[in-house]
Amino acid sequence: MKPRRVVITGLGPITCCGTGRDAFWRAVRAGASGIGPVTHFDASPFHARCAGEVRDWNPASVFPPHRLKRLDRCSQFAVASALLALEDARFPWSREQPQARVGVSFGSALGGIAQAEEEHVRFLKKGMRAVNPALALEIFGGATHANIAIECGFRGPGTTNANSCASGVIAVGEALRYLREGRADVMIAGGSEAPLSPLTFGAFDTIKTLSRWQGEPRLAYRPFDLHRDGFVLGEGAASLVLEEYGHAIARGAHIYAEVCGYGLNNEAFHMTTPLPTGECVAACMREALADAGMEPEEIDYINAHASSTQINDANETACIKEVFGTHARRLAVSGTKPFYAHPLGATGAIETVVCALALEEGYLPPTLHYETPDPKCDLDIVPNEGRQQPLRTVMNNAFGFGGINACVVLRRVE
Repeated sequence: MKPRRVVITGLGPITCCGTGRDAFWRAVRAGASGIGPVTHFDASPFHARCAGEVRDWNPASVFPPHRLKRLDRCSQFAVASALLALEDARFPWSREQPQARVGVSFGSALGGIAQAEEEHVRFLKKGMRAVNPALALEIFGGATHANIAIECGFRGPGTTNANSCASGVIAVGEALRYLREGRADVMIAGGSEAPLSPLTFGAFDTIKTLSRWQGEPRLAYRPFDLHRDGFVLGEGAASLVLEEYGHAIARGAHIYAEVCGYGLNNEAFHMTTPLPTGECVAACMREALADAGMEPEEIDYINAHASSTQINDANETACIKEVFGTHARRLAVSGTKPFYAHPLGATGAIETVVCALALEEGYLPPTLHYETPDPKCDLDIVPNEGRQQPLRTVMNNAFGFGGINACVVLRRVE
């Protein structure tokens, strides 16, 4: 039986550069980074001083007080982004009338860790009587997808993966599988992260993955640049409404793109260093292409993982050249994290939103803050300024700690 087609009909980003589809995309089109100095806590003990904070977040405008008592910041972002995506898709939902054919596939690398840190401080000062009684419900691994399902009455497949920085793309890929297999007609797919707390930030700073840039904060994230020195930790979320194609057509939904390919593997090598041969990253991209039934020459644009570390950007470049051959010279490849930083498990979902809107508008988003070319990263990285270009197919790469690699391929629906 031919697999069912799956399309994207709703987008709901919450990022440091903009919340909601329109505000987020305006920032991308304007080249406006949302990265700034850390304000959530005192960052002076650390080498890293920048972050992608969602500074205008007001959860009371989204949730009533009784709901907020049981939602940490990560789950707040998750549920709010899902509501934005559902509104964008004009998809009806009701907690009082649950839907068995609608599910949730989400990702979060660290979940409620920041909330746990905050409550631990209270515990040390005043004991358990000072701790939020709902702590266990706020920080468990499946809280993000469970809270979306509870809020909206979605009784279909429900899962949250914690596959580091690949989580958001894996959430989209797994939703694709559920829909293809007929286990649901609609899936909310995405990722959420709220890791900006002292211990967590310090842990990433200690292993030297964060940029130690001391200049203007918005310039800290520099993918593919010769002088790149790490990523900028961020927070936020993105949800996408994925639907079986016939279901979307029947209700007259606007279609941004078709999700047509998914690849996933593990390098089984090291927790932070990529496999030097790059064979697993290359295999993941090839698997996504094969799943989409496409040849490498059919891809017009890649949203690269582009973490801005010396090793990873060079490794990803080499793998793209390996997979795409001579086509790599004509292929646009940008790293868009300088807009919204790196909210870990949410990032791949945010970048799937970027890919969907790039297809929708025929626009190549730029790699910001590129000054000094690196011979090891000799691709068309769309430096500093975006370009109008008709696009038919795009790929989104996400590579995480533990050697977890995930790719999805999107196609324009004519």
